[in-house]
Amino acid sequence: MNRTVRTLLALLGPLLLVLLGVPALHTASAAAPPAGQATRYTMTAFTNSSESNLYVYDSPDATGFNLQKGPAYTPPSGLIRDPSIFKHTDGYYYLTYTTNWTGNTIGFARSTDRVNWTSLYNYTIPISGLTRTWAPEWFIDTDGSVNIIVSLTAASTATHFTAYKITATNSALTTWSAPTQLSGIGPNYIDTFIVKVGSTYHAFTKNETTKYIEYATASSLTGPYTMRKTGDWAGFGSWVEGPALVQLDNGGWRIYYDGYRAGKYWYSDSYDNFATWSTPTEVPGLTGFIRHATVLKETVPGGVTLPTNTTRSLQSVNFPGRYAVVRSDSLGYIDPVSASSSTAVKQSATFTVVPGLADANCYSFRDSSGRYLRHWDFRVRFDSSNGTAIFNKDATYCARPGTASGSVRLESYNYPGRYLRHYDYALRVDLYQNTDAFRADSSFTVVSPWA
Repeated sequence: MNRTVRTLLALLGPLLLVLLGVPALHTASAAAPPAGQATRYTMTAFTNSSESNLYVYDSPDATGFNLQKGPAYTPPSGLIRDPSIFKHTDGYYYLTYTTNWTGNTIGFARSTDRVNWTSLYNYTIPISGLTRTWAPEWFIDTDGSVNIIVSLTAASTATHFTAYKITATNSALTTWSAPTQLSGIGPNYIDTFIVKVGSTYHAFTKNETTKYIEYATASSLTGPYTMRKTGDWAGFGSWVEGPALVQLDNGGWRIYYDGYRAGKYWYSDSYDNFATWSTPTEVPGLTGFIRHATVLKETVPGGVTLPTNTTRSLQSVNFPGRYAVVRSDSLGYIDPVSASSSTAVKQSATFTVVPGLADANCYSFRDSSGRYLRHWDFRVRFDSSNGTAIFNKDATYCARPGTASGSVRLESYNYPGRYLRHYDYALRVDLYQNTDAFRADSSFTVVSPWA
């Protein structure tokens, strides 16, 4: 995005939201986990090839997902469409899912490790005349209540769905309240996914007539919801469904959704209270294969830690004779550095690692003249800090495991999914690609300083 446009959005965003009638979120500051801990995003999905097999993936960055097991679970009978995952206070992971194309039940399974699952039971929704019971989604409210949002219809065809809520009435999740309709959503809305920020409930739901994902808000889980955005308001396109949201470490929100007609799977990010969204990007390695996923975010032990307030050099993993340097044009490259190199060359490859300017649990890199490694239009350069929030974010990188033992990949703080990498020896921040070449190009070993 153009730098001027980014600055204007940051300044004018709150005013635009007021003028458009969208309530402010007042999002609490998110942050990367401290040293010794890491963020883990677990995705559960069914696939284009099978509606009866669960696939489980996880990711350190919500962009590049690795298969943990697939198939990981097959129910005793029926389907496992639309699998939704959460971790309960009893330490178990739970799934709920669509059991069949027709009928009045949803399914449940449980796991200790996210990858090996045990079937629990099918639950009958106690509404007379239901013909279809689809897309159950967990919603854990701020009062601790465990809810499921499910799309129901009594029509003879797959139309006129309405969103309902059921709430667990015991900690074992075996008994449920009577279904309550979400006022203001429907009829003819399906795949309703809700997040709560502050005191406001935000619903993302598919309009079954227009095939767009639309947006509504309410002050109560059961409504009444007010539709805030309709049509192709976010640029997600038509013939899309299955929205699922997760908050990123930098405070932004990521939506995943199923472009089922095109056979693609997408994500998009928002940083202005859900008013605008980034250009949709296909989920690397999974688009065209998975269907209707949900993503669970957790903080777990582990992660990559760099020494701070010390000088270090960044050695390329796949070109070990080359190191990250700043040249006289203030741009970043990977250049050859050796014991016979001049003092100036060695100095150009030496940086002080400091706590991240935008998030102290991430990292910034300062050269000997006090300039910081930052990106500008996705090219890496070294500039003196101007003290702005944009600069601080541009100069902050979060550490992820690299391809070689002890190596690290550095993810852009304000563009999650983009990594510091070399291309034709020039340093850039490029969008993650599900290739061995990209992973190697974006991996560095933090070594003793050359100067």
